[in-house]
Amino acid sequence: MRIPLGALIGLFFTAVFFLMAVFAPLIAPYGMAEVVGDVWEPSSPEHLIGTDSIGRDLLTRMIYGGRTTIFIATAATILSFVTGSVLGFFAAVSGGWVDQALSRFVDLVMSIPTLIFALVVLSVMPSTIFMLILIMGLLDSTRVYRLARAVAVDITVMDYVEAARLRGEKIGWIIFREILPNALSPLIAEMGLRFIFAVLFVSTLSFLGLGVQPPQADWGGIVKENKEGINYGIQAALYPAYAIAVLCISINLVADWILNRTTSLKGGRG
Repeated sequence: MRIPLGALIGLFFTAVFFLMAVFAPLIAPYGMAEVVGDVWEPSSPEHLIGTDSIGRDLLTRMIYGGRTTIFIATAATILSFVTGSVLGFFAAVSGGWVDQALSRFVDLVMSIPTLIFALVVLSVMPSTIFMLILIMGLLDSTRVYRLARAVAVDITVMDYVEAARLRGEKIGWIIFREILPNALSPLIAEMGLRFIFAVLFVSTLSFLGLGVQPPQADWGGIVKENKEGINYGIQAALYPAYAIAVLCISINLVADWILNRTTSLKGGRG
């Protein structure tokens, strides 16, 4: 199997980010909240990319921030896909009033801007990691629901699904054994996009002060903590932006490659 260069680059950087997230305590040179120098020190052998606005090692903050950001985005993406795809498939298979009720409820939730919805909820609820995952996962599941239902509606009219119905198979069998394997291609592509949006979303919430709370680190919070340094030509706030951009591009390259491969394996049916 020959892997395209773009996919190899995406796989490499994606693996680097995830490995750094998993082994953050072993890789980070200092403690996450440990003050080890002066404010905004430049790069040096002790601090490879300098220190932050209160003298913490910026590389350490970046590593732990990546761990937090990737964990929240991954968990929220998994929650959104489990919830959205199962409900979307269930609505398509059931049809009738079940489909209408679920679809209209999803339309109602989607009519509210996601960021405003999250800000309102987090303004009255504690901004814990669990709450962030729950809110992000449930809000994103509406997008996954629309895609999963649209794909499943086309698949439910196929002969092999009708044959399963005539055999007396239950809804669970039809969803997980007949529809899901033939809907993987668009779902995999959408999973990459939803993960990217989750990274951007949690970073935005942290930048606005309602995401990950100090002294925990995440990339959006690091930007917020060091944004004043940009006025003085200090790049501390830009390193998280670079990391987000590289991670998002890498995930996109991997998702595109997987989409092309699974589509070809399915004979274009998806």
